[in-house]
Amino acid sequence: MHGGQRLLLLLPLLAVCLGAQGRNQEERLLGDLMHNYNPHLRPAEHDSDVVNVSLKLTLTNLISLNEREEALTTNVWIEMQWCDYRLRWDPSDYEGLWILRVPSAMVWRPDVVLENKSQTYSTNEINLQLSQEDGQTIEWIFIDPEAFTENGEWAIRHRPAKMLLDEAAPAEEAGHQKVVFYLLIQRKPLFYVINIIAPCVLISSVAVLIYFLPAKAGGQKCTVAINVLLAQTVFLFLVAKKVPETSQAVPLISKYLTFLLVVTILIVVNAVVVLNVSLRSPHTHSMARGVRKVFLRLLPQLLRMHVRPLAPAAVQDPRPRLWNGSSSGWSIPAREEVALCLPRSELLFRQHQRNGLVRAALEKLEKGRESGQSQELCGSLKQAAPAIQACVEACNLIARARHQQSHFDSGNEEWFLVGRVLDRVCFLVMLSLFVCGTAGIFLMAHYNRVPALPFPGDPRPYLPSPD
Repeated sequence: MHGGQRLLLLLPLLAVCLGAQGRNQEERLLGDLMHNYNPHLRPAEHDSDVVNVSLKLTLTNLISLNEREEALTTNVWIEMQWCDYRLRWDPSDYEGLWILRVPSAMVWRPDVVLENKSQTYSTNEINLQLSQEDGQTIEWIFIDPEAFTENGEWAIRHRPAKMLLDEAAPAEEAGHQKVVFYLLIQRKPLFYVINIIAPCVLISSVAVLIYFLPAKAGGQKCTVAINVLLAQTVFLFLVAKKVPETSQAVPLISKYLTFLLVVTILIVVNAVVVLNVSLRSPHTHSMARGVRKVFLRLLPQLLRMHVRPLAPAAVQDPRPRLWNGSSSGWSIPAREEVALCLPRSELLFRQHQRNGLVRAALEKLEKGRESGQSQELCGSLKQAAPAIQACVEACNLIARARHQQSHFDSGNEEWFLVGRVLDRVCFLVMLSLFVCGTAGIFLMAHYNRVPALPFPGDPRPYLPSPD
């Protein structure tokens, strides 16, 4: 029992001794290496020797890219490797010790200047030309796929590296070299497609659908279009808060929203013009023959619109020939058209007056016929002539009023049909403009992608190669 306890006590003591001996070997090695070691001297045996330094930046996480501030937030590890001949030893002299870790301040370190810089394809600022699917080039970053944490907003397309030599540098500075690590990233467009592009397209489609309202419903059209305009302005304001205040490049999403604003404003203008044309009347506007031929005959056939045939009075001279009881005809001047459109009560009064005149004239003629004498019959006709004349004038007045009302209604119908045709033409133009503009801007985003090679025009392979 006592022998077992002694063995247990000897084992910890042996471990402590071995640890102390290990630390003594590291301490002895450190003292030997740092003896007469000057960390300010370059580790070169001869002045003409070149010290090769390997530089590596390992990107562990791409946190975010702030377009407005033009700042990239990342987590990186910087690793530098070189050979210092003064720090060599034989592991057998130190009981197999072949690794020694010392503070970096105790050894010589290369003079390395780290620069942060963002560069785009054409400018020196972050280019937001492709806001939904764009590529950015960030210098000084190297990526290690094994240590990298995937970012939900950006995808890495290329990660090459270059060593740049300034041939125009003086001879004493020829040893200064520049190593540039590139990181070409591309935005993942799903967020912008779901939250900005799709709502804008749907809202703008509502603005185009207002053409299915009647041509005279200009007020409702303008109301819907202005509401769509306000919604698009809100989206444009949200996008403007994220992009930098620069005039060198315009984001593609801003271009698209501005295009939608222009289309919506044109729709409002079209609604106002169509409403103005639809509410015209013969009293205020006279339709030219060319307008009637184009908008009432030619365009309806091309657009396959069903237009009800107009009455003959609406196609003929708008100032009709009216009968005044004599053999010659006469026309009503335009300034008297309003006076001839009498109210219904006055027309009914004239109708009752006409019935009374006819009854009185018939009674006088009946008395002359019953007397049987031609002289009395002629006298009866002479007495009935003024009453018959007044009756004829009352009938002509009613006929003229009805004819003028029919002509007025036909003129209104003509202007309304012109408004319908103009509304259909504007609908086709705005629909074509909306579809072509949307497709064109989306194709710009589709074809203006990150190039297949990290440096266009340079076919040399760069490591590491893209995925």
